[in-house]
Amino acid sequence: MNKILIVDDDVTLRAGLARYLTKRNYVVQDAGSGEEGLSAFQQYSPDLVVSDILMPGVDGFEFCRRLRTSQEGQLVPFIFLSSRGDIEDRIQGHSIGADDYLIKPFEPRELLAKIEAQLERSRRIHEEIDRLIEKANAESASRQEATNPEPLPLTPAEEKVFWEVVQGFTNRQIGDRLFISPRTVQTHLSNILSKLSLDNRAQLVRYSYEHGYRAPASSQPDNKK
Repeated sequence: MNKILIVDDDVTLRAGLARYLTKRNYVVQDAGSGEEGLSAFQQYSPDLVVSDILMPGVDGFEFCRRLRTSQEGQLVPFIFLSSRGDIEDRIQGHSIGADDYLIKPFEPRELLAKIEAQLERSRRIHEEIDRLIEKANAESASRQEATNPEPLPLTPAEEKVFWEVVQGFTNRQIGDRLFISPRTVQTHLSNILSKLSLDNRAQLVRYSYEHGYRAPASSQPDNKK
């Protein structure tokens, strides 16, 4: 059940709204000023806030401003419910972080519609945030896997040939670089392809890049003249 915090110095209005929303399966908490609203927000962690503007002490504007500067209150839907209906008041309300603005007197069904719309919007936002976090974690795990691939299931001699093939050298060039015969190179290459369930050199090169294998510096060709 979604939790709603109502902040208004009108006790009768708070009680009426609490009854109305409770009958519609909302959990309702209330406060009589902005200062009380801040304490109630910390205590109850509501899913949505409905607040008046004209209140003693900390008014609705300051209440909203403080809420939006806190980490917990940045994304919580906030609806102003006020008798101040001037366009400047509504603009100010939105500019400091309110998501909607309803002028008193009001029809409870309209407030309910605004509450439901803001809660649905909040749900979609949090789903998207969760999706992006999951995607970022997956990409991070993929990068980590590419940075630290599993050890190759090869003998030391086969691994040397593996790195040479990945760099594009022919059997004869590999033989010259490793001081072995091209026939021995081919034998090692055949064993490598068999162990990795590959068919040819092209697949071997693709395999090395897809699994994050990069030739160590010691196996890089020396281009100095």
